Amino acid sequence: MGVCLSTKPKTGLNSKHVSAEAKDLSSPSSKITKDLSSTISKVSEVSVPHTLQSGGEILYSSNLKSFSLTELTAATRNFRKDSVLGENGFGSVFKGWIDDHSLSATKPGTGVVVAVKRLSQDSFQGHGEWLARHGMTHEAGLEDEVNYLGQLSHPHLVKLIGYCFEDRDRLLVYEFMPRGSLENHLFMRGSYFQPLSWGLRLKVALGAAKGLAFLHSAETKVIYRDFKTSNVLLDSNYNAKLADLGLLKDAPTRDKSHVSTRVMGTYGYAAPEYLATGHVSGKSDVFSFGVVLLELLSGRRAVDKNRPSGQHNLVEWAKPYMANKRKLLSVLDNRLEGQYDIDEAFKVATLSMRCLATESKLRPNMQEVVTDLEQLQVPHVHHIRSVNTSRSRRKSADDLIHGRSVTTSVSPLSHDIANTRP
Repeated sequence: MGVCLSTKPKTGLNSKHVSAEAKDLSSPSSKITKDLSSTISKVSEVSVPHTLQSGGEILYSSNLKSFSLTELTAATRNFRKDSVLGENGFGSVFKGWIDDHSLSATKPGTGVVVAVKRLSQDSFQGHGEWLARHGMTHEAGLEDEVNYLGQLSHPHLVKLIGYCFEDRDRLLVYEFMPRGSLENHLFMRGSYFQPLSWGLRLKVALGAAKGLAFLHSAETKVIYRDFKTSNVLLDSNYNAKLADLGLLKDAPTRDKSHVSTRVMGTYGYAAPEYLATGHVSGKSDVFSFGVVLLELLSGRRAVDKNRPSGQHNLVEWAKPYMANKRKLLSVLDNRLEGQYDIDEAFKVATLSMRCLATESKLRPNMQEVVTDLEQLQVPHVHHIRSVNTSRSRRKSADDLIHGRSVTTSVSPLSHDIANTRP
């Protein structure tokens, strides 16, 4: 979580816009998930805040559930270690349970799962840095931010469901994303995290791009500032949603091309102009998206000091290979062998390079990125090279889910997209 301060009014999206975006949601695989989605939609009927007020109080019009510390303690098994979903210097995220109709906390194992983010009072940074990271100088700041985030609603943003502010305890309750982060699926090795197929990588890229495009839209006008693989979470159907929205920043006004801010992004993803000057704009997010798109292509981290000298920074290493189809093969994740057409891969690489342009004005906007990626999602058939027909492709995550077998005459890409379209 981070900066999200504003004093100017923001206009909410109309119902037509909301219903148009709702088509991006894939059908959940379980009734419980459907019930929770339905309940959340009833609690939140607007997409962006109508106004962001100050004063340290949750607005009466807020779409969020107010939880007590007692409720969330019970819902998370007293914040037991075996309920931890993840942690960082600012605290831990715990698995919790709430009723799928009332959203009230319930005992573990009943209702639906949620993610409960709790500030650690014993963390090295302490409460002061928690507020500083949010760009705040007093307790009211976090309440203002919750008012704002609670009214941002889109199929590709992780939903903030509720909060708990008691004494010095600060907790936020989010929808649970069962497949975890894109970072884990790309870079962790093991039986649980099977490598994502080419089709799923395209699907995830499109979903994340739609989330950013929504934030940059005329109705919302905010900049994400910390887009990276660890902040892209996946639901049970591999729909991508942007998480950790606390670094949102109001976009520049008409008379300014950027806003100045303390650099708070992540090394390896941050745009060069942001690192050099602190000037941030929507095109800064586009650069970060280009880095993630390159990670999806290569299966390599943006920064990896364990790689040989000259390969630590992914963007710097890959750029010389990206303009040539033959050289591009040196960049592509070898776990994707046989799953893509080189012309398709080259189009994705070209889009990534456009996003990574050194001059921000040369980068596309996120809606243009969405349009390009949508064109790559169209199902089609092509033949796999004969060199690959004599061996079986390792089953990737979507193969395991759908129980598909891969033939030698039809590309896995057409299977993947046909069965997992956004």
